[in-house]
Amino acid sequence: MWRLTKEVRDGVQKKILVIDDEPMVVKMVGDVLISRGHDVITASEGYDGLLKAISEQPDLILLDVVMPGLDGHDVLKRLKKDERTREIPVVYLSAVGDFSEQLHAMEDGSTDYITKPIKPSELADKVENYLDPARRAVTARTAHMKAGKLRTIVDIMHREHKD
Repeated sequence: MWRLTKEVRDGVQKKILVIDDEPMVVKMVGDVLISRGHDVITASEGYDGLLKAISEQPDLILLDVVMPGLDGHDVLKRLKKDERTREIPVVYLSAVGDFSEQLHAMEDGSTDYITKPIKPSELADKVENYLDPARRAVTARTAHMKAGKLRTIVDIMHREHKD
């Protein structure tokens, strides 16, 4: 685990927990979020991420799906069951682009599902939307619409697979 910070810019520093087992992803995500003035905490596996979420109380969690030990789904389920962490927005950041996987993640209670690779500036902009209470409602509506579209796509794929 490491912690990176940059001097607070305009008093808007937020704490973001990045849970991912890929060091290069953690570095890229950390660098871009620090450049935006945020405090970044990292964990390289699910169990450590759970402990950090409880102790650090981040404003947002970016969570990989496929990790050794506890995977992202197990971590999210535990976060949502714990009253200390259930209100923290969790965004999946994963290389798994499968529609069924994305739908599963959205139904588990994630705020959104972002597929890697992603442009650093695009990721930073999305994170800013999740952190801003005024934009969070719009972001949530967009995520719900995305979940509905994913559900339709998955249903169509399942029907075609049966034929």
